[in-house]
Amino acid sequence: MPQSHSHDADPVRASLAEIAALLAPAHPGVAEEVLRAHDSPHEYVSAFADRLDDRGIDEPVDDLAWIALVDALAAHGLLAEFDWKEDPQEIRAQLRKLESRPSVDPWALFDADGTTLSTDEFLDACGRSYRQIGAALAVLDIDSDCYPVVGLRAARADELSALAARAGFSVHHLGTDPGRP
Repeated sequence: MPQSHSHDADPVRASLAEIAALLAPAHPGVAEEVLRAHDSPHEYVSAFADRLDDRGIDEPVDDLAWIALVDALAAHGLLAEFDWKEDPQEIRAQLRKLESRPSVDPWALFDADGTTLSTDEFLDACGRSYRQIGAALAVLDIDSDCYPVVGLRAARADELSALAARAGFSVHHLGTDPGRP
């Protein structure tokens, strides 16, 4: 439905709404939270003070809408956030719980137990396994030492990157960079 206010001309807002729809098609509440953070940052910070306190945020910041996206996706079981030094078994357990996990279990293709890999190496290995069955894993970069990871269809990965770039944020697709170990 058409909007009657100036939001129509805001490419960042439009991109954020499209990203939320792409990553959380069955959860319109995700887009609502993201757009609230974009449109009314002080109101959003007040409403989600407890959640933001965990991130050390107590007032609006430049990337508030992107943080809101990460938090809303996590709250709906669509994003797993990993510490920079996470146990591979914990990574596997959290990825298996994602609502966006692929119908085919990528772990059947996964031959390494991953115990000798660093977190970023293990996540890239997971991304390669997901790609083999037409799925993708992407990190929504929040300039932190953690990895907020989402799952999506591999066919939509470039669309996610383009929308994020248009909104001024970055996405790293796991298992796609041949130059990495």
